[in-house]
Amino acid sequence: MTTPLTISLDAMGGDAGPEMVIAGADRSLTHHPDIAYLLFGDEAKITPILKRFKNLQKCATIIHTDVSVDMGEKPSQALRRGKRNSSMWMAIEAVKKGEADVCISAGNTGALMAMAKICLRTVADVDRPAIAALWPTVRRESIVLDVGANVGADAHQLVDYAVMGSAMATALFSKERPLIGLLNVGVEEIKGLDEIKKAASIMREKDLPFDYHGFVEGDDLGRGVVDVIVTEGFSGNIALKTAEGTAKQIGTYIKDAMTRTMITKLGALIASNGFAALKRKMDPRGMNGGVFLGLNGLVIKSHGGTDAKGFASAIDLGYDMASNKLVERLSRDIESFHQAESIEENET
Repeated sequence: MTTPLTISLDAMGGDAGPEMVIAGADRSLTHHPDIAYLLFGDEAKITPILKRFKNLQKCATIIHTDVSVDMGEKPSQALRRGKRNSSMWMAIEAVKKGEADVCISAGNTGALMAMAKICLRTVADVDRPAIAALWPTVRRESIVLDVGANVGADAHQLVDYAVMGSAMATALFSKERPLIGLLNVGVEEIKGLDEIKKAASIMREKDLPFDYHGFVEGDDLGRGVVDVIVTEGFSGNIALKTAEGTAKQIGTYIKDAMTRTMITKLGALIASNGFAALKRKMDPRGMNGGVFLGLNGLVIKSHGGTDAKGFASAIDLGYDMASNKLVERLSRDIESFHQAESIEENET
């Protein structure tokens, strides 16, 4: 028999709380029947919902706490106010203790990152963990990071992001040498901020576990020209939110156009299969889940406003990352890069 992969869930996180989390966990169980769940949260609220999901009951354990982190709470407040008793902290701590392979929460992003950094610590000499997101493209999925963990990044940090994104691409796409691009305002080498140009120089010259493509622009995000696009969190988060908003905008335009007259309604009916496929492709719930990279443990952030389908996608992503030993691969690559850098500095 296969050993179950254990996933700890912050059952109180997200706009909808336990209702969405438990329904999502049950949905993911149909894809991965070998999952065991640890549900951290208010037992009085979780138990009545869990009773509706017979299969989930068999593989889920409730760990009670009536302390939760509010969605609008500042990370500093969340850390001060009973941090070690909250459902979020306890779910992360289960990974640290080796009781779970991955933690997933739809709760407050800032608080989740702050708690994860304190509880799990960073690997090697990583200054700042990054949030990596899957990105749909016309060719295949790609990975974009950082999409919101940090505002600004120096050249060294950008290269760390590239190494971490490469490890994720290898784990997820089975590519031994993923293709990496740096997001910039142009593809010419003379363009961009100094730190971006310095990072590009390092990626060209160093022996790294990926192939460096060069600079990519914003319109390359959806084209799938590289496996991983590296940027700092401010521009990465704007790009992410812009893409999500644009997808909704296009969806609204299509719906309005196809329901305007009887003829367009008939055309929509004839093309219903094509529109259904387009809707699935543009549905952000299918790509839900940001991976916290650079920690001594695996944490996935689900969108707070998602539903059961979206939360199940975050669980599926966490399952794939844990099954493919992402943290071990990432730690090895980062340590190797930093050691080589240290040797080079000592020689000079």
